[in-house]
Amino acid sequence: MKQGFWAADQWKDYELIDCSSEEKLERWGEVYLVRPDPQAIWNTPRTNRHWQTRNARYIRSESGGGRWERGKLPEDWEIAYKELRFRVRPMNFKHTGLFPEQAANWDWMMETIRGAGRPVRVLNLFAYTGAATVACLKAGAEVCHVDAAKGMVAWAKENAAASGVSDAPVRWIVDDCAKFVEREIRRGRRYDAVIMDPPSYGRGPGGEVWKLEKNLWPFVELCAGVLSDRPLFWLISSYTTGLSPTVLSYITESILRPRHGGSAESRELCLPVTESGLWLPCGASCRYTF
Repeated sequence: MKQGFWAADQWKDYELIDCSSEEKLERWGEVYLVRPDPQAIWNTPRTNRHWQTRNARYIRSESGGGRWERGKLPEDWEIAYKELRFRVRPMNFKHTGLFPEQAANWDWMMETIRGAGRPVRVLNLFAYTGAATVACLKAGAEVCHVDAAKGMVAWAKENAAASGVSDAPVRWIVDDCAKFVEREIRRGRRYDAVIMDPPSYGRGPGGEVWKLEKNLWPFVELCAGVLSDRPLFWLISSYTTGLSPTVLSYITESILRPRHGGSAESRELCLPVTESGLWLPCGASCRYTF
């Protein structure tokens, strides 16, 4: 039953095979990974053979962080989602550079952009390795991609090249997102859509502490200042445990509706689990349409 959440269930190159005891078994193309997942608190039997024959497993350390226990694992490889292609590589702190549950949002954004019937300018903040950027470019939008990590922006360029959109209208910006938005407001530059995937916790270039529960409201208020007179959509994703999707709707509707109209819909993002036929929750998103 899919009612109540958005399902990323159109993958062929990615598969969530099983999850149990705070770990998940995944197939990324031909590569099998076991990674931690705190949502998988059930203790169901691990009958799939790839639990034992995986290419790599991420082992958490009691002191924080962790390490990859590697078998035959390539440094990186490519996978596809429909018309999009991405470079995947195991990183520190269990990540691979791609969040497959976000495919549900890629489909929604591409459909919304293609259905707009006009040029669309998108601002993608905390843009990471650029999956959403690539999706929007593929749909015909102009994108400004902003992330504070130079390496992540370089990786996003690789993904754009893999998907054949290197020559599309995109600005690659390495900068603190809040400071960049402040400058865009002063410059009078406006966007028809805003995407943001802010971290739960972090520190700015000047040592400023970012905590999502405290900083999300003022950040959305700030970013509302770059919306055009004819905005199309606003997308927020959150992986902060305990932050309800309804909170994301409350924030966006309180800030955006008085200025531009429109309404929010917020749900969990979920991936289908092959072995059980059930669904694993993987964060939340708020889709605001004007």
